[in-house]
Amino acid sequence: MPYSGSIGARVETLEPGFARMVLKERRAVRNHLRSVHAVALTNLGELSSGLAMLTGLPPGMRGIVVRLTTEYFEKARGVLTAECRCEVEASTQERELDVSASISNSDGREVARVTARWKVGPTPARA
Repeated sequence: MPYSGSIGARVETLEPGFARMVLKERRAVRNHLRSVHAVALTNLGELSSGLAMLTGLPPGMRGIVVRLTTEYFEKARGVLTAECRCEVEASTQERELDVSASISNSDGREVARVTARWKVGPTPARA
């Protein structure tokens, strides 16, 4: 994931249906208000939602984001933790899933919540 790697987040825990990631505030992800940029937070939430959801899909399935929303609650500073827990059916039918990730600061206060709508379905056969 070349683009997502640009924020420098680290995967702390990854298992089917669950992802925990850590992002340390630093100059490269800061905005003019000396807090983590809104889009870096959205990137972190989308990435953690995708990792949690995709690791829970049956083999031969893939997903793509079709909608992304972020709610911001306060300035994000310091070490941030994104967590996403989701239930994914073993179905191989095409469908859409809303998956949310919560981003908290080191005090445990939620600073943002990202909800990604993922369109999932079978990976097409290669010709």
